[in-house]
Amino acid sequence: MPFAEVMFIAVSLSMDAFAVAVCKGACMAKVNIKECFLIALSFGFFQALMPFLGWLVGSQFEHQIKAFDHWVAFGLLAFIGIKMIQEAVKGEEACDAVCKPLTVKELMVLSVATSIDALAAGIVFAIEGSAIYMPIAVIGITTFILSLAGSLFGNKVGAAFKNKAQIAGGAVLVAIGLKILLEHMGIIAL
Repeated sequence: MPFAEVMFIAVSLSMDAFAVAVCKGACMAKVNIKECFLIALSFGFFQALMPFLGWLVGSQFEHQIKAFDHWVAFGLLAFIGIKMIQEAVKGEEACDAVCKPLTVKELMVLSVATSIDALAAGIVFAIEGSAIYMPIAVIGITTFILSLAGSLFGNKVGAAFKNKAQIAGGAVLVAIGLKILLEHMGIIAL
């Protein structure tokens, strides 16, 4: 998979983590650098771990689904993208749920919850026959940077941009899924 496409996927997958980080930052009376760093580190780690686990699972079933793998990749990315857009449009208030003191348990729950979509993306990487190390590094680092920026930004501005980021991320994932499908059907050039 080309680096630009991996980068688009990384940014898109990071939008949930970014949105929650913005909310956590908005809840802070003043910037807590240690807490911002822990949020970013945990979100980045889990966002890198999940696609690796998905890739391992997808690699096991690659031969069984080769004939329709492009439909699986499209379906997974479209599902993730549409889910992100629906959550943003519904205006689900993640900020209300995260405005409490940060505990290790809460950080783990938020880290896993914001990275579940990345598990499905890992399956897509396996289906596409992509090596996994570069994508997980890009996804983890991108999530770390965006989560750190999100918590700092959230402290200054609040959660006003959370939904817009989620909608954009969802739209990009749907577009990448459609591109994979159209390439495999021969409608657009590889």
